[in-house]
Amino acid sequence: MFAVIKTGGKQYKVAENDEIIVEKLNADAGAQVTFDNVLLLGGDAGTTIGAPTVAGASVVGEVAEQRKGDKVIIMKKRQRNTYRRKKGHRQHETVVKITSILADGKKAPARKAAEKPVPKAEAPKAAPAVAKADTAAMDARGRLSGPQGEADDLKLIKGVGKVLEGKLHEAGIFHFWQVAALKADQITELEEEMSFPGRITRDDWVSQAEEFAKDA
Repeated sequence: MFAVIKTGGKQYKVAENDEIIVEKLNADAGAQVTFDNVLLLGGDAGTTIGAPTVAGASVVGEVAEQRKGDKVIIMKKRQRNTYRRKKGHRQHETVVKITSILADGKKAPARKAAEKPVPKAEAPKAAPAVAKADTAAMDARGRLSGPQGEADDLKLIKGVGKVLEGKLHEAGIFHFWQVAALKADQITELEEEMSFPGRITRDDWVSQAEEFAKDA
């Protein structure tokens, strides 16, 4: 069976499983659309011509894609004048796959709802790991007498430059996990030592250091 439908001021001859490109339809990809302007129905039983449409007939399709068509170049100019204009235009189009052609007021078969995948339970994110050996070497202020292994590049923290990194080293801060473990009173004391009150809190060094400590 085939049909001739009208949409967007144009006529299309369609059959089941055909894909047609029509003027933009207000529907998302995967949505079902129905064309009621059926001008003609044809099949083994004969041809039915509408007056102007075939009563009770409809064509059902599924939106496969919303896209833009090929670019069309538009040129404008005026004779004996320097007026020149060049513009490009891409028409919005909808790609529709025809799923069924219905006559005599029949309804389209109900589509099976897509089964939603069951989300996998995510394991709780572990807090940044701080080795016992590291914490054991720290004093009450969270400081070290020297770096344990290779010192981290603290300049990766937003707000820390070469000068501030040097001051942190002088204060006994060499690693991301040290910054991530700083408490409120330790932060206040460190800010006073570096003569930058509020800097650590304002730039949120602790949260940044927690992220860098995961990859360190």
